[in-house]
Amino acid sequence: METASFNGFIKTILYIVLFYYIFKFLAKLFLPVLVKKVVQKAEQNFQQQYTHQNQQQNQYQNTNRDEIIVDTAKSTKPRETKKVGEYVDYEEIE
Repeated sequence: METASFNGFIKTILYIVLFYYIFKFLAKLFLPVLVKKVVQKAEQNFQQQYTHQNQQQNQYQNTNRDEIIVDTAKSTKPRETKKVGEYVDYEEIE
């Protein structure tokens, strides 16, 4: 079993700090490029959905020109409301 040495501890701390700064430097280089790619992909997907919706809407408008509209507001039979029970008002007694 090996014992930990002060030199090994310093090397480990140095490697951690070195890794942190290398990672930070690479993130500054590549993160803007990655974000730009993601935004472009999202924009492309949005554009495809928008054009697809417009095509469907135009197709729906072209096929549904012959409609029958029934006005239900002037119906002779009123809607029945369900009676659940009587309303009872309780008062507090002191």
